[in-house]
Amino acid sequence: MQEGVVVGREDDGSDLAGPVSQVGGFSDGTLSFEGFSSATSSSSIGDGGESEDTEKLLDRSINATIVLAAGTFAITKLLTIDQDYWQGWTIYEILRYAPQHNWIAYEEALKTNPVLAKMMISGVVYSLGDWIAQCYEGKPLFEFDRARMFRSGLVGFTLHGSLSHYYYQFCEELFPSQDWWVVPAKVAFDQTIWAAIWNSVYFTVLGFLRLESPLSVFSELRATFLPMLTAGWKLWPFAHLVTYGLIPLEQRLLWVDCVELIWVTILSTYSNEKSEARILEAPTEAKSNSSPIGPPEEQIK
Repeated sequence: MQEGVVVGREDDGSDLAGPVSQVGGFSDGTLSFEGFSSATSSSSIGDGGESEDTEKLLDRSINATIVLAAGTFAITKLLTIDQDYWQGWTIYEILRYAPQHNWIAYEEALKTNPVLAKMMISGVVYSLGDWIAQCYEGKPLFEFDRARMFRSGLVGFTLHGSLSHYYYQFCEELFPSQDWWVVPAKVAFDQTIWAAIWNSVYFTVLGFLRLESPLSVFSELRATFLPMLTAGWKLWPFAHLVTYGLIPLEQRLLWVDCVELIWVTILSTYSNEKSEARILEAPTEAKSNSSPIGPPEEQIK
């Protein structure tokens, strides 16, 4: 009897087994890998899912560590500003004088190294703004894109803080008068010339940091320039009435950076939406460009 075939007969002579059944992966003397390949495929899919979950958990852990470490460092620095004088102080006294003495330390930093102090503030604000933008886009709190947040913070640190420091000084020299019309004039200048320059710098530098081609960067800039400029007019004119009307020159960037938390969220969201949309459109365009132009060949009969 052939191996792997079980045959039996009832009294009337009919077969009990019917079709040939496979045993041990053999059929008609031929080795079959069907079950093995299916099991391997299922195992690969399962391993891929587990690997993806592990990677996501690791990313979340790294992000949570970064946030908790940065938050702990910042709170500790703020609360221990008077640690050299704590002898005999109560907790109430520590908490009472900490805000005032932190403000004094900030003003001292503005006097000794104003550009660096403003660069650090803008770097922190632009990082936080991008994190808020990612949460607003639907990402969980600790599943943010670290590279994207770092790029935004880098632009804020290296460019926004330093450029804004010199811009506000230039603006004071450009409009030295104290007449009533000076504040509206400064707001108008800020929301046309300076806003156009800064939005262009922000989008261009972010594009190059994402390693995009110059053509893509300038194409995105051209598409977003006017919408972002007009979007700013819904927020900044009102904020800058305070900036130029009430805030002293050296403190303006701090006030502006507080408002920037809202604005950077808008800028970052808009910039990354355009970038992701272009990435998604690229395969479609490539597919349409690679399709044959001529008529289809006749069907072979």
